[in-house]
Amino acid sequence: MRSVRSASAALRPARSERQKVWEFMSKVWFITGANRGFGYEIARAALESGDTVVATARRPQEAQAALSAYGERMLALPLDVTDTMAIETAVSAATDRFGRIDVLVNNAGYGQLGYFEEQSPESVERQFATNVFGVFNVTRAVLPVMRAQRSGHVITISSLSGIVGIGGSPVYGATKFAVTGWSEGLGREVAPFGIHVTCVHPGMFRTDFLDPSSVGHGDVEIDDYAPFRAEQRAYLDASNHTQLGDPVKFGPAVVQLAALQTPPLRWASGSDALASFTQRARELTDSAAEWEELSRSTDIPAATT
Repeated sequence: MRSVRSASAALRPARSERQKVWEFMSKVWFITGANRGFGYEIARAALESGDTVVATARRPQEAQAALSAYGERMLALPLDVTDTMAIETAVSAATDRFGRIDVLVNNAGYGQLGYFEEQSPESVERQFATNVFGVFNVTRAVLPVMRAQRSGHVITISSLSGIVGIGGSPVYGATKFAVTGWSEGLGREVAPFGIHVTCVHPGMFRTDFLDPSSVGHGDVEIDDYAPFRAEQRAYLDASNHTQLGDPVKFGPAVVQLAALQTPPLRWASGSDALASFTQRARELTDSAAEWEELSRSTDIPAATT
């Protein structure tokens, strides 16, 4: 199998004249988890804008069926982001077909909700394997392509839980805080190569995020947490499919971000996520002021002359 690095070194394989035109007239998107939810809406919006999409998913047939109307501008590929060989295969297939990758959307993931003590080490590791290391590995495979192009945009879907810690989902929040900090640092590293990085923080949207097919809950039960667990589950069940955010509007907004000459490093999607940004900024400012004297007390005194 040809490696991703060797693929990035030869970004112009033989392809049809139509594909050559696409290279200059539209962006090529590589989207993980594109068969439903945010991934599907981003893929559909990108295709509607005239761009080309590599729609990856563990069940690519769903993406193929949903997006088949866009013909040769859409390529559905199998991809489990926890499988590094599958990542390499998918990225190579994308560059073989379209010659480049302009926008990477790290969307694949799921929510492991529940109280920390009620989540086994194995469930925590699975959450990080998908939400964090899956993002890292896909990006690691795509960056050589973007560096060779001296252009690209890495968009990673975080959460409002990656800005403000929320009780009842600390492990999920930990994964989103992780990719938030990683995204900020990565953006500074790849900027010299013409690559932009944006971390997207959606609020609560009417996707299938809280459906049994998507969400995970604690796999350990502790009596002390029973009343809190019941209250949380009742709240989540009542919130499902009544959330404020409209996923149909989310996709075009992300396409708009990708079209910006200078996209933001972080973007809050939804008024609830925007409130989380404001809340965190206020909390940090207030905390810095309250503890300023103690903070400064740990410095080595400046040398006197």
